[in-house]
Amino acid sequence: MDSLLSWRAEFPILETCTYLVSHSLGAMPRRARRYLETFADQWDHRGVRAWHEGWWEIGAVTGNLLAPILGVRPQSITMHQNATVAQAIVASCFSFNRRRRKIVLQDLDFPTNHYLFEGCRRYGAEIVYVPSQDFVRAPIDQLVDAIDEDTALVPISLVLFRSGCLQDVRFVIEKAHRVGARVVLDVYQAAGTVPMHLEQLGVDFAVGGSVKWLCGGPGAGYLYVRPDLINELRPSAVGWAGHASPFGFETGEIRHAAGVERFQSGTPNVPALYSARAGYEIVAEVGVPAIREKSLRQTRRLIDAAARHGWRLNTPPADDERGGTVVLDVPNGAGVAAALLKAHVIVDHRPNAGIRLAPHFYTTDAEIDKAIQTMETLVGVAG
Repeated sequence: MDSLLSWRAEFPILETCTYLVSHSLGAMPRRARRYLETFADQWDHRGVRAWHEGWWEIGAVTGNLLAPILGVRPQSITMHQNATVAQAIVASCFSFNRRRRKIVLQDLDFPTNHYLFEGCRRYGAEIVYVPSQDFVRAPIDQLVDAIDEDTALVPISLVLFRSGCLQDVRFVIEKAHRVGARVVLDVYQAAGTVPMHLEQLGVDFAVGGSVKWLCGGPGAGYLYVRPDLINELRPSAVGWAGHASPFGFETGEIRHAAGVERFQSGTPNVPALYSARAGYEIVAEVGVPAIREKSLRQTRRLIDAAARHGWRLNTPPADDERGGTVVLDVPNGAGVAAALLKAHVIVDHRPNAGIRLAPHFYTTDAEIDKAIQTMETLVGVAG
């Protein structure tokens, strides 16, 4: 018996389709609707008074709900519109007009990471890409070798978006710290499906969002800052919510707030934070270790099925190298993915990868088997 299936009733979309796309957008919990109704009621009945009745603090409250999922202490996370904004705040803590101006990236990162840090070139940054031999794995050893005394930042993904490869980042962090560089860990494709202990890992920053495995919906990105660095850093891409006295409305240069609030930007995205709380609560109640155990079993079921059908696997088969997604490269993959959607088997397709399938804690084995059987028919037609 799969005890986690008791949560299926919390996710209405599961009644209408086979939902295997939590790596892109997690299913919406029923309680998210209730929380959004609470927000609407507060706005409707309390108006501006709601700011002083919980809205202003909702970012800290939501970040503290997320903290145990990431394996960090409370008061070390700020909430933002998305992960790009969070990384921009990180980048603004550094100057790139001196010797330590190198940013070392992997070529398999999610594109927004490249776009954001490429923008630092205009401030003097040197951007270095570590190339990969394929689209499945990135060479960690070469990345470690590229980090030197001129390196300021090393942004890296814990799980690669295109292949679902789970990267061992320990040696990256060790090398970066040895030469005085900082690591920005993108945990977007890991949070909620891979157990993490980020504070123990020693990572300097972590960014991500709530859209995927956290089932929190869009508009709620997050930024973790290592506690001993918080008051040492002075971000410039901040807003009035990061001021020491925001309601004093001082003009001129910012007086940074004490603690992690100094990394805040402008007015908080209150409705998105209400909806995100629902997913955070449920993931915490289910427990990421239990989610991971089931994920490994069900992704193995997909991998074994792919082997039986002779489909190319673009995800590492080893459990310790795999996040929650399995990527299958089949003939006419984009067309097969579109046909799966029409058959109410919800997946997606990425160029240079294939069809991405992602069971979550609410997925049944029968749904995985249905997806494989439907793919088998569609691939036969495509062939």
